[in-house]
Amino acid sequence: MQSILIVVSAPAYGSERMLSALRLTTALATQEFETVDLRLFMMSDAVTVGLAGQASAAGGGGLQEMIEELLTRDIEIRLCRTCALARGVGESALIPGVVIGTLGELAEWTLAADKVISF
Repeated sequence: MQSILIVVSAPAYGSERMLSALRLTTALATQEFETVDLRLFMMSDAVTVGLAGQASAAGGGGLQEMIEELLTRDIEIRLCRTCALARGVGESALIPGVVIGTLGELAEWTLAADKVISF
């Protein structure tokens, strides 16, 4: 089994990097060739993707739905605590299952990963 860490620092909206990161994560999670241990760590403006109440795909959004689908596949999703606090993102406003994490956890995940991909 491979361990893959995806680190995203791109904003949730305004560019396609977040969408690309979530699409790749979804593709890795749903492929049938190899079992993969996937983890997502959001930094900088990417932490806003963890907020609940985003527009649905029908309403021009869809990132929250993608996050929720990944969570149903037991993919760990963490938001950088420092980045979240700087942007007023608190745990009570998060999509259920998204967790505020630490740089120490990111360091552990990085050392344990076979591959690290950043967006």
